[in-house]
Amino acid sequence: MLITLRWFCCVALLLGSAASAVAQSAAVPASTRTVRPGVLVFRLKASPADASQPRRPGPAVLPAALTTALSSFGATARPKFPRAAAPTAARAQAGAVDLGLLYELRLPAGTSPEQLRQRLLKTGLVEYAEPLYNYQHLQQPNDPQADSAGTGGQYYLRNIRAHQAWGITQGDTSVVIGIIDGGTRFSHEDLTNQNQLNRRDPIDGIDNDGDGYVDNYYGWDFADNDNDPERLRNPTDLTHGVLVTGIAAAATNNGRGIAGVGYKSRYLPLKIYPSTPEGSFGGYEAIVYAADHGCRVINLSWGGTGAPSRFEQDVINYAVLNHDVVVVAAAGNTPQDLDFYPASYQHVVSVASTARTDERSVAATFSYRVDVSAPGEGIFTTLGVTDTDYAQVGGSSFAAPQVAGAAALVRARFPSYNAAQVAAQLRRTTDFIDNLPGNVAYAGRLGSGRLNVFRAVSEQPYSARVVARMAAPARSYYAPADTLRLIVRVQNLLRELPGLTVTLTSLSPYLLVRQGEFAAGPLATLAEVDNAATPFRLAVAAAGVPLNTKAVLRYRLHHAASGYTEYQYETLLLNPDYVVLDANNLHLTLTSRGNLGYDGTNPSIGEGISYRQGPPLLAEGGLLLATSATRLASNVRNDNRGNDADFIAVAQVRRLPSASGAANQRAEGRMREAQLPAANPQAVGVALRQRATARTATPHQSYVLLEYQLTNLTADTLRPLHLGLFMDWDLPDDPAHNVAGWDAARRLGYAYNAPNQTIYAGVQHLAGGQPSVFSLDTSPAATGPVRLSDGFSRAEKWLTLSSSTTNASAGLPAGTDAAQVVGAVLPYLAPADSVMVAFAVLAAPSLAELQAAADAATAGYQQVPTATKAGILAGVRLYPNPTAGRVRLELPAGPATVRVLSVLGQQLAAYNFQQPTASLDLSAYPAGLYLIRVQTTAGAATYRILKRP
Repeated sequence: MLITLRWFCCVALLLGSAASAVAQSAAVPASTRTVRPGVLVFRLKASPADASQPRRPGPAVLPAALTTALSSFGATARPKFPRAAAPTAARAQAGAVDLGLLYELRLPAGTSPEQLRQRLLKTGLVEYAEPLYNYQHLQQPNDPQADSAGTGGQYYLRNIRAHQAWGITQGDTSVVIGIIDGGTRFSHEDLTNQNQLNRRDPIDGIDNDGDGYVDNYYGWDFADNDNDPERLRNPTDLTHGVLVTGIAAAATNNGRGIAGVGYKSRYLPLKIYPSTPEGSFGGYEAIVYAADHGCRVINLSWGGTGAPSRFEQDVINYAVLNHDVVVVAAAGNTPQDLDFYPASYQHVVSVASTARTDERSVAATFSYRVDVSAPGEGIFTTLGVTDTDYAQVGGSSFAAPQVAGAAALVRARFPSYNAAQVAAQLRRTTDFIDNLPGNVAYAGRLGSGRLNVFRAVSEQPYSARVVARMAAPARSYYAPADTLRLIVRVQNLLRELPGLTVTLTSLSPYLLVRQGEFAAGPLATLAEVDNAATPFRLAVAAAGVPLNTKAVLRYRLHHAASGYTEYQYETLLLNPDYVVLDANNLHLTLTSRGNLGYDGTNPSIGEGISYRQGPPLLAEGGLLLATSATRLASNVRNDNRGNDADFIAVAQVRRLPSASGAANQRAEGRMREAQLPAANPQAVGVALRQRATARTATPHQSYVLLEYQLTNLTADTLRPLHLGLFMDWDLPDDPAHNVAGWDAARRLGYAYNAPNQTIYAGVQHLAGGQPSVFSLDTSPAATGPVRLSDGFSRAEKWLTLSSSTTNASAGLPAGTDAAQVVGAVLPYLAPADSVMVAFAVLAAPSLAELQAAADAATAGYQQVPTATKAGILAGVRLYPNPTAGRVRLELPAGPATVRVLSVLGQQLAAYNFQQPTASLDLSAYPAGLYLIRVQTTAGAATYRILKRP
């Protein structure tokens, strides 16, 4: 008989008169996650009072400013968990989560989720905003003939020594395991009467217990939003949840079928996969429900790869820290070293899959985030197509419920243990398997060993854990030659430790531990200690660190006399393909390809641009370079629903050692076009060296200098040459009401939030050619020559670069979704010649302060320090600088030749002086940067002079 299951196929074989053994098909795609369309979730920033006293019951009130911002999109927000209780102050300090701050946002059709996500962040009222994800169940291929029905059975119970464990404890019906999966089959002979009932809410059409779920007597279906958590009784519906349930909680000692590891433990079925087209994945909502409804253990046999979600981590923290639940999750069935969620989240017991021989399953995920392993091949369990069927299946989906059942037994055996202690008990009582031939290559990445339930309920081991860490400087990444200090807090979780030493080592050749040990001394159960007096000290290699290196650190917690040793791991990101300058009020990300803020519009790569650690100010920033509408290069959005990627890194952007004087942070990188004109007629043919400087000295704290040295790589003179910075500003509180303007005297393009005018940001042209500006209205209703709502075409990009200052403002008077291109126009660039163009990116709380920052940037970039230059050519001094026209010269005795040059090196005038003082009149020249070349009998030197309008 062929039985087809949703998303996978099984072959059925007759097993006696009442059971069938089912093996999986030969190939199942690796599990992934997908974004749930039309939905965002966001977390409000907590008020300062929430940290010191409990918030009032119910969800937090949505701020009026946020409601206004959402209404402009036609979007509606509702509390994500309206009945979740706020944590007490004590629990909040211990990391408990206030789910009342979470809201779910339904997006109108046609609304860009990324645009609305950015809008929420720009209000400054939201801690994070992110999509919700759908996850697939986990299933692992298995050879149908690998273990036939006659010889297989529940071999895994022998491996994990479950029978011996039941001789010590058979668990307790009060310990409920939440099975968050594809639903159950209540009438199955091995599951009937094993489920936990909510007797306070019988099925009568009334919410008798007032929990917001009507008639949730048997559980809840979070996918279809009804009170029936049973899988549909037809052969095409998903039985994954039934398979998982049998392993953890099948009736034991009932003379039928199989035995659940949890023995007397009950299970609560929560269905999270839809049976209707209108349904959607409901895994994380079900976790909150399980925690609120008394589950002591939760099993999650599903997940996917990708970046971690703060919302999902919040939900896990709520279950573990607020409600003391042990959360167990499958580590995945992708045979790689990778992070897999939810298993890789903090406070989750991550379970990898092993074979009958205790060696790693051939397709099992492995990583330093795995906690324990358990058998995951040929697992015999309840199927659920009929009331008497069973299946033989494989994968980490079926390893995890063995650990969940064991956790239930530990909770019954040691009722005083909290969730962290139960997890420690499971980790510390496994059987060591790293030395098996098939596991040697994966040592440390299969957890502490293979589950041993007997030891878990009979032994009293030692166990300590690093429960918190603080790095200084606190960064999301570290660059080559960086140094850092690491303070960790360690907690003793189990029996009293007579002594504890924590040793830190690096498993990466690119990260050196210079001081890596501290003696914690004796620790009572649940006592904590830190190494603040003697922090760990680390250093990143100065050279040779590959891009985006993930360096693994290993903590060895040990006590020699007792023989106690335990390991814990964490990962640091080294040498990413961007740098963050954060020395002053303005924090700015610069990528190796010249993007500002983020890598294109991807907020996961980069840390944006922010002012005084406030919300992000910029949605997208990058370079435009052109000689015409047909020869143009950029790294910003285009009109093909993507981003141009015309620049490639020649030398990765990196931090430079701090210079003396006022420059506290410097970064430099080199790039060029991916193709030169010989291969691509649309290319410009220029290489760029980019430099960034951030200063902390007054009055330079509110800007970052950006310099671009352009070199002509072609055999032709580029005439003219335009370079511009495209800046799509999204200033809080409402990015749809920004105004863009132009200060011609300062060559400063800026944007501000209307009508409050509480934040200003902009780009100032400092040097190199003549300034240009083009202010843009990017809203869908915008009219005019450039409309970004349908993309940014090459012709539109050229127009923004070549229109001088004729389009100086946008959004007046009430504001719009504003952007700007601030640029420089160079008359020509000869073959092999180079020229420097400089800008400043600035931010301030008012226009006057922004203008003051611009004046400081002008002076800071152009001013020639007398003491420094006197050493280059003694006796020469030029002032004032900047100047409105006339420059006074002090010269040494004897003849001197003074030449006035453009920034391109063109000689504009030449003078010969014999006297020690003279003057130059630059009144006739346009505003901009000029070079003054002074030659005396002592030598020659070149000085920069800024001519103000």
